[in-house]
Amino acid sequence: MPRVIKHPELRREELLDHAQALFLTQGYDRASLNDVIASAGISKGAFYHYFASKEALLEALADRFAKQAMAGVQHISGDPGLDSLGRLNSLLAQSRRAKIDTAPEAWALFETIFRPENLVLFHRINLAASASFTPLLVRIIRQGVEDGTFKTFDPEGVADIVMQFGMATHDVVAKAINGGDADMEVAIEALERRVRLYEIALDRILGLPDGSIRISEAGYVRAVMTARRRQDAGKIG
Repeated sequence: MPRVIKHPELRREELLDHAQALFLTQGYDRASLNDVIASAGISKGAFYHYFASKEALLEALADRFAKQAMAGVQHISGDPGLDSLGRLNSLLAQSRRAKIDTAPEAWALFETIFRPENLVLFHRINLAASASFTPLLVRIIRQGVEDGTFKTFDPEGVADIVMQFGMATHDVVAKAINGGDADMEVAIEALERRVRLYEIALDRILGLPDGSIRISEAGYVRAVMTARRRQDAGKIG
């Protein structure tokens, strides 16, 4: 049989598909690189041509998640039916929906990054997400400054602050994941308070009345934080 030559990008995506399937079924820690290589049916040399390590695989999966999420919100900045505040809140709303929809799968893939020894990996994955979302955030904020809706001298800085919010909650989330139900309840309450604070902070930074920016909604934090445990309980049942 002649050897099938595939486009490098297609081969890379196939490797990510195999890795994602294994990480979801076996867990990130239990699925080895050899498992991924065997599942993909390639040599070690071919694998290392695309990814330097298991951590690099996880980063690439995070980047793919972010880009897939971006595909559903790119139209927002040019939506003529929305003003600048409406565009920003629409972006945040669609981001919430995407996180709720993908939460069980995302937790299964990425909860390992909340362990203390993986803090550097956590930051690298957040940087990958920021690289995808920041340009759209900046564009929307600039539009708001130009039409007088927002009042800020640094749209890029505001976008950076928005992306930093997720990093700032690392310790609360890590404690919840590695603890029991009581820790989870404490974390949910803490995150809900923190999100309210972030909303007020964004309102003030952008020169808006309190209550203008909606990062969260009722039940959002709980839905995302408990998604993996609900899924595991369903499997047991």
